[in-house]
Amino acid sequence: MAEEKAPSGEKTPSYEQAREELTEVVRRLETGGLTLEQSIELWERGEKLAAVCEEWLQGARVKLAAAMARRSDPSSGAAHDAPF
Repeated sequence: MAEEKAPSGEKTPSYEQAREELTEVVRRLETGGLTLEQSIELWERGEKLAAVCEEWLQGARVKLAAAMARRSDPSSGAAHDAPF
């Protein structure tokens, strides 16, 4: 999922970018002083960023599981002393 285009035309941020922006969204919501409309907009942005992070993490889990399966499969020809 490297910098794919989202349906709205914007690029999907990297995991690190999404996590950093999500942290900022949470900070701003916790600080308060926003109008209800601003708070709702931030909340919605936070939900989207959380979904992006979850998508990245799920992709990493799949890749790790595949690597672990190849490592434990003796017919794969992979060296068993290599970490991946």
